[in-house]
Amino acid sequence: MIYLFGIPNCDTVKKARTFLEAHRIAFEFVDFKKTPPSIESIELWQKAFGGLPVNKKGLTYKKHSQEFEALNESQKIAFISKNSSMIKRPILQKDKTVLCFGFDEIEFTKKLGSK
Repeated sequence: MIYLFGIPNCDTVKKARTFLEAHRIAFEFVDFKKTPPSIESIELWQKAFGGLPVNKKGLTYKKHSQEFEALNESQKIAFISKNSSMIKRPILQKDKTVLCFGFDEIEFTKKLGSK
């Protein structure tokens, strides 16, 4: 199963959803606002991302950056889970394998084999 994690009003997430629908790729959308990411998911994304999957250009990070940066690793992961708007999105995942962070049509095409 392919999962697309994000928030519905994010422009980048909308582009990713449109791409998947246009290419008739079945996926399940996981709305961070309705289903906050688990600690385990954030840890999986951290391994795939090579660091915490934080969008440091986003408003949520900017608003909480001093507080966030003062935390230790496990506290940061818990903070991200509670403040999921600071996660770089969308996240495209197939089962337990992370395919992409953010939306890039070429990268989605390569990872999903669509035309």
